Amino acid sequence: MNPETVHNVLFLCTGNSARSIIAEAILNATGGGRFRAFSAGSHPTGAVHPYALDLLAKNRLPTGGLRSKSWDEFAAPGAPELHFVFTVCDNAAGEVCPVWPGQPMTAHWGVPDPAAVEGDEEHRRRAFFQTWNYLYNRISLFANLPLAKLDKLTLQARLREIGTARPADAA
Repeated sequence: MNPETVHNVLFLCTGNSARSIIAEAILNATGGGRFRAFSAGSHPTGAVHPYALDLLAKNRLPTGGLRSKSWDEFAAPGAPELHFVFTVCDNAAGEVCPVWPGQPMTAHWGVPDPAAVEGDEEHRRRAFFQTWNYLYNRISLFANLPLAKLDKLTLQARLREIGTARPADAA
């Protein structure tokens, strides 16, 4: 991969209200200009979860322009050419994750859906923070890969390994 290329990354989830939105914001803020992140859902809720927006704002990440949208936007003519597509839905939670057709490198980085957590406000916000920790850790590992130096098979293996990474406090 050309080291001067800005890599387009799509984070996919079912509802595109929390996990994929958080991932989009993290990579856009921390990717050092090497990445342009997007998010989408197979069945978007149509709204970004307020706890996701609050968490991003508390971590001083921009929230302007974040919206829940269909992954169909990225298959339409004129859509950005994607280099990477990561699903962040969690199969264990019983969700149906979208399958992205095409040629971008893909990996599954599943995390539980914080928007599905029930209970008091503290418990629900803790779930969003745990999601943040997982995604921030995985995105940091991804953003620091020497993309230009890795062959396609090695890169694919590293992307899959990153999907199993846990934050230090969750180990």
